[in-house]
Amino acid sequence: MASPAFPPAKDASTDPSPSSVPQAPKSLYTSALSPLTSAFSRFSQWRKSLDLPNPGTVENLQKEVKSTHLTNFMFDGARADLTKSLSMNPAFQVTHSFILGSQVSTPSYNFGAVFANNDMFLQGSVDHEGNVSARMNQGWAENSITKIQTQLSSQAGHSMIQLEHDYQGQDYSLNAKAVNPWPADLTGIYIGNYFQSVTKNLALGVETLYQRPTPDMSEFTTSYLAKITSNDKNWIATAQVQPSGILQATYWQKLHEKVEVAADLQLMASPQRRDAIATLGAKYDLRMATFRAQLDSTGKVSALLEQRFAPTFAFLVAGEIDHFKNAAKVGVGVMIESSTLTPEEMGMPPQH
Repeated sequence: MASPAFPPAKDASTDPSPSSVPQAPKSLYTSALSPLTSAFSRFSQWRKSLDLPNPGTVENLQKEVKSTHLTNFMFDGARADLTKSLSMNPAFQVTHSFILGSQVSTPSYNFGAVFANNDMFLQGSVDHEGNVSARMNQGWAENSITKIQTQLSSQAGHSMIQLEHDYQGQDYSLNAKAVNPWPADLTGIYIGNYFQSVTKNLALGVETLYQRPTPDMSEFTTSYLAKITSNDKNWIATAQVQPSGILQATYWQKLHEKVEVAADLQLMASPQRRDAIATLGAKYDLRMATFRAQLDSTGKVSALLEQRFAPTFAFLVAGEIDHFKNAAKVGVGVMIESSTLTPEEMGMPPQH
């Protein structure tokens, strides 16, 4: 009986099987980057060990001061805001706003709507002249938000679109913004900023603005930011400096659970103009009311009282006296909220 035939032994020099093919040498590109990636990894670990807080966004650098002062709340004449909630989850409400008898603006009517859920915020409004404005915030993650804002107006030069993206890391914030961008010739306004916590109490940042109104005209400016926060977050100081000679410094302090004070100083020291404005303000939160008062170096004294008689009804009284111009303004307003939802749908305990 013939013995079984065995295959001949493999010759490593001629065998093309994978086991005999010599391994390719390690990539020179990977080897060159290895020290950099290792150093970056060690730096990231060291940075994480510092446990620095997120400094907040540059847009909200003076959030507490703006909430205390009257700049964003002052009005004159008569105004009424009527709001109706149609849904709680997702949130959906409509608002009718009226302004009459103002010294600084013409009588107007505005209809607005708001829709919001966990990831998206939509807001739109239209006034009696047909001007439309809209805003959308889309959250991709807790620390990543895309924002779009647009305005359509019948007046030339008043229409605009703004594209923006916010990213907040563990100890830093990034923001990129484009206003009326046009890809064909890159005209528009482009803004980028970076805000970094240096210690648990100090954050430093930089903001760059590039303006290109026409293809043959452009401007490039950079401003520098600083923010100091106390350990208990009861006081915050900020500063913003532009090389053109503009400085804005603010200070906010919470004196009591219901009492806040704020100061704002704006300095301009350019060859064309030298000026300074100082503003002091206070806010008192009472049980069913909020009172704001403000005094500035231009001779203006103003106050605003928002009194709530019920959770769905508020009455507002505002006044301002300009001592240097011997002028005064007074405003009254109401805010009324209503809902078609039952108490259970609004999250209130059932009535027995």
